[in-house]
Amino acid sequence: MGEPFASGVDGIDLAFGGPELIDDLEPLWLSLFDWHAHIGSAQLPLVDRTSSWPRRRALYTELLGNDDAFVLVARRDDRPVGYALAYFHEGADDTWPTSDRIGEVESLAVVPEERGSGLGTALLDAAEARLAALGATTVSIAVMVGNEDAQRFYERRGMRPTTVRLLRLGPRPS
Repeated sequence: MGEPFASGVDGIDLAFGGPELIDDLEPLWLSLFDWHAHIGSAQLPLVDRTSSWPRRRALYTELLGNDDAFVLVARRDDRPVGYALAYFHEGADDTWPTSDRIGEVESLAVVPEERGSGLGTALLDAAEARLAALGATTVSIAVMVGNEDAQRFYERRGMRPTTVRLLRLGPRPS
């Protein structure tokens, strides 16, 4: 089940853990995947939904194999309803005045019926507290193009856009 952590949200239990919690994340990831499809992430085609979870699961397995990486799962009535997964980049950034350990929140997901309840805030508060306790005062998170609500949420927490990643699918046009 993982290491319990107070959520501050009525009826929600949080638990930190590692690879043993990956199987709980599938429906949560697919909910986020569906949200990305709904908002038209970058107006690019997405992989087939059935391919998405196996690929994401492989990434999470790799990330959670590293020291200090963690997943935080939120449950209501023992049902997973949200999660945050984070890991570290070692060494200060070469452009920005960062801490020597940079915490990366790889994923933050909340099922649609829990959005707006404070659960995302509780997950990110707990994840950032764990990252800080492990030496990362700099925290990074990516936001899909078109997910303005998420971007505003992170900006209210003091995060600012720093880079834009571009993606070309297929060969370079002539």
